[in-house]
Amino acid sequence: MKKDKVTMFAEESYNDLDDNIGIVMPILTDCDVDEDFTEGIERVGEELPILPLRNMVLFPGVAMPVMIGRPKSMRLIKEAAHKKSLIGVVCQKDMNTEDPKLEDLYTTGVVADIVRVLEMPDGTTTVILQGKKRFQLEELSADDPYLTGKIKLLEDVMPDKSDREFEALVSTIKDLTIKMLGAASEPPRDLIFSIRNNKNILYLINFSCSNVPNGSSEKQDLLLIGNLKDRAYRLLFILNREYQLVELKTSIQMKTHEDINQQQKEYFLQQQIKTIQEELGGNINELEIKELREKAAKKKWSPAVAETFEKEVRKLERLHPQSPDFSIQTQYVQTIINLPWNECSKDNFNLAHAQKVLDRDHYGLEKVKERIIEHLAVLKLKGDMKSPIVCLYGPPGVGKTSLGKSVAEALHRKYVRVSLGGLHDEAEIRGHRRTYIGAMSGRIIQNLQKAGTSNPVFILDEIDKVTNDFKGDPASALLEVLDPEQNNAFHDNYLDIDYDLSKVMFIATANNLNTISQPLLDRMELIEVSGYIMEEKVEIAARHLVPKQLEIHGLPKGKVKFPKKTLQAIIESYTRESGVRELDKKIAKIMRKLARKLASDEVLPAQIRPEDLHDYLGAVEYTRDKYQGNDYAGVVTGLAWTAVGGEILFVESSLSKGKGSKLTLTGNLGDVMKESAMLALEYIHSHAGLFGIDEGMFENWNVHIHVPEGAIPKDGPSAGITMVTSLVSAFTQRKVRSNLAMTGEITLRGKVLPVGGIKEKILAAKRAGIKELILCKENKKDIEEIKPDYLKGLTFHYVDDIRQVVDLALLKEKVANPLF
Repeated sequence: MKKDKVTMFAEESYNDLDDNIGIVMPILTDCDVDEDFTEGIERVGEELPILPLRNMVLFPGVAMPVMIGRPKSMRLIKEAAHKKSLIGVVCQKDMNTEDPKLEDLYTTGVVADIVRVLEMPDGTTTVILQGKKRFQLEELSADDPYLTGKIKLLEDVMPDKSDREFEALVSTIKDLTIKMLGAASEPPRDLIFSIRNNKNILYLINFSCSNVPNGSSEKQDLLLIGNLKDRAYRLLFILNREYQLVELKTSIQMKTHEDINQQQKEYFLQQQIKTIQEELGGNINELEIKELREKAAKKKWSPAVAETFEKEVRKLERLHPQSPDFSIQTQYVQTIINLPWNECSKDNFNLAHAQKVLDRDHYGLEKVKERIIEHLAVLKLKGDMKSPIVCLYGPPGVGKTSLGKSVAEALHRKYVRVSLGGLHDEAEIRGHRRTYIGAMSGRIIQNLQKAGTSNPVFILDEIDKVTNDFKGDPASALLEVLDPEQNNAFHDNYLDIDYDLSKVMFIATANNLNTISQPLLDRMELIEVSGYIMEEKVEIAARHLVPKQLEIHGLPKGKVKFPKKTLQAIIESYTRESGVRELDKKIAKIMRKLARKLASDEVLPAQIRPEDLHDYLGAVEYTRDKYQGNDYAGVVTGLAWTAVGGEILFVESSLSKGKGSKLTLTGNLGDVMKESAMLALEYIHSHAGLFGIDEGMFENWNVHIHVPEGAIPKDGPSAGITMVTSLVSAFTQRKVRSNLAMTGEITLRGKVLPVGGIKEKILAAKRAGIKELILCKENKKDIEEIKPDYLKGLTFHYVDDIRQVVDLALLKEKVANPLF
């Protein structure tokens, strides 16, 4: 090797040694035409020290610097350099293998001579190796202190010197190598001169093989080829392929350079991608627009919508892809194309199937089921109709929202749901105008895109919790959505095209109608979903909740049974609600404890008994509201409505000596309830003679009215007749009829007015053991709509005057130890 004529090749690759990355630079020398690189090969025996390289392949005749990092490799190099012996060099299959075995190495390698060992300034060691001859690694005979292997030398087949084809092949390889160097950068003149004038054909081909820019696997394939002409052909194929890639990269850079100026440098990468796409056969934007038009051809929209779409697509074609408006316009066109214009799912008109689905998923709710079946029947007969706007209202947890899924299944329609709780921006319903940054369509249009049909079952959840602020009034925006006479041309600000919502079946849910605006209420068909009685809750738990929680907690079906007495005990002692949501949570709590037992290989009980509930749910959380007797004057049982169902409440009146005309009210009462108390006292004062009360009592006795459980706010007029009865009992010391409760509003003339929440109040009365109830005559219509099962064991007294209430509620008998 002529060390005075060494030049460096500029191509870089990586040699990862013990987390150090070295740069491989094969050394190019000027070789004589007949120079023999196999000099000294006769010293090679059957065994040879093996040096494994990472991501590097050495070729015969080629000199290459290698950074040494592994301890075994370091020992091998030092010993071989000291003895001036040859070594075997092979490449690893996986560069990350630290201690390679035979299966981790390529079996074809090169016998190499150690030209020089260099101690680098940074403390690392670099050795310059020159390849001699190819060999086949038969086996590894030793692993310590370094790898030693049995080898078999391989002969290279040289072409005939007079082979003109091979001569042309070598010349082409030289030219391609120089072109590739020139495309990458401006190569040194002496490097080009050395390549052109090197006379040793074997060395020149092997030098080019070692500089193939691909990974070690392709270089190893070249090393396997023993016929030099075949190796040269394979090399030429690889160089051609790589040169074409270099030319393509150069072409991309040249084309993009013309479009780039100071303001467009940030788009350099996108321009390169665009050029690549053009080389592959088409502009991506043109392909997308073509795809949009193909989709549009299949749409069932009206001519007006088709015209609008075509106009917007043409506008999109005129926009430059780097324009800020391009993505906005693309999003708008995608919104139009993705909407299900006049695409409807086919309704299932099988009324028996619909009834079966509704009964399967929900126990009770007869009014709602009846309304759905009626709608389906009309749809079946007429073929088409404007879908009704149904509003289900009632306390939480009674199945209003989940009913929507059952309705969708019964009708074979898609199901979508929007939660309106806390919604305060009108644009959430109508969308934003496209002039705004980040504009998008409203929730109605968005969910129709998700549904993929124009006639889904659309749940508007918590419509009573829509709020107003400076951004507009969402409730007013809903007026157009929920009006069957207007929603066939619903206008979304973003879409800016009228869309037909008349085929959508909207089902709204609400807990309290008082917070919904009257115009919105007027557009909906109200169906009350009241609370469940004990028997209904037990059936719901047994049919739905227990099987669902068994599956959720991974417990085998039927592994543990919940008798109805146990479910009844959970409902009475651990829940206080109209629905079954809290009941579901309590059952889940029991299931978690059962799952822990099963996972701990403990024996599960065959059934959960009522007496076991303390172990699973802890101490009893609620005690039933119970009637407290009639031993005291002035204590009367009333009925109240709450968001979680009905409750009984006690109104207590007491008298104390004083100057009179003083009324004290306690119990966290609201303004309306306070007014009812004052009105009750004034009525009794002005009609004292009717009730046998001495006029002087109002001048000598102070009145105190208290409603227990003072931490709970109370309001409303429905305790009016209860307060009158309580005051009359206190002033006359007469007993109140036992097991009696009442509800109703009073006027200053003594008239009894109707109140709401009758069903919930009746359920509360039944729970407390009440036998008789006093109601306004006008509330009789509400009683007639309640299922007879709810009314068993109750006697109703209907009144229209407060004197009838007093006559029914108070006995002639006085209480024990009366005040006077």
